[in-house]
Amino acid sequence: MALETKATITTFGGRFLKLSHSSSTTSTPMNFTVFIPPGASSSKPAPVLIYLSGLTCTPDNVTEKGFLHAHASKLGLALLYPDTSPRGTDLPGEHDSWDFGSAASFYIDATKEPYKKHYQMESYVTKELPELVFSEFKELDKTKVSIAGHSMGGHGALTLYLKNPGMYKSVSAWAPIANPSQCPWGEKAFGGYIGDDKAAWKKHDATELVKSWKNGPLKALIDVGTGDNFYKQKQLLPENFEAAVKEAGVEDVTVRYQDGYDHSYFFISTFGEDHVKHAAKHLGLL
Repeated sequence: MALETKATITTFGGRFLKLSHSSSTTSTPMNFTVFIPPGASSSKPAPVLIYLSGLTCTPDNVTEKGFLHAHASKLGLALLYPDTSPRGTDLPGEHDSWDFGSAASFYIDATKEPYKKHYQMESYVTKELPELVFSEFKELDKTKVSIAGHSMGGHGALTLYLKNPGMYKSVSAWAPIANPSQCPWGEKAFGGYIGDDKAAWKKHDATELVKSWKNGPLKALIDVGTGDNFYKQKQLLPENFEAAVKEAGVEDVTVRYQDGYDHSYFFISTFGEDHVKHAAKHLGLL
């Protein structure tokens, strides 16, 4: 799996590498970005925070607007930004709407035609991409990884964390789609990618998954803006996740409602330091 380096950018003492490769999981080219902090080396590898982006995004949005690297650099934390979906395909209906298809994979493995050949993003994010990154970059520590995300990516971070106990040291999310089987975005995505079996939808829903969590404290931080129109429209439903956490008796879950904040990168960047430090703490950097 040869990596192509499309750009190297020096910033805050570290380096952004914009990379591309041919994915065997999605059968398409895939782009991703890595931030390597200053001081990272094969003899002193840096822990890694994976950030999953939201609907319509590419890895460029968070690198240019989120400024998580400004905080990660000081702590010796590396960042890994996958893309939001396969690229370079032209499947029926794939590019018709902004909340389904291209840039809207929901980080699941599709089982329904015509998406199941390429839209295998759960397997890509949890298997192929980390295996590639850690084999290529010895200055990154494969034993110390946390995960975070925004909106659709917050859904992805929470569900992949819950489905893979021990894979990640912590999880955090900005404005996650926390109960997708009960909101229009999730209903559209799950119906299109995995069909009409709503029991199958629950396997990709953080609110449903946390009900059976038996692996100790969740080590989760969630921020939601009260001025977020998608929150107001009941697309995010963090209250449902909170209720499930409480009912299941799961500990170490912090959900904060930030007064007046919207769904944008202004929100992400404002609370980015908190999320970086949350990961850093559980990765042994603080």
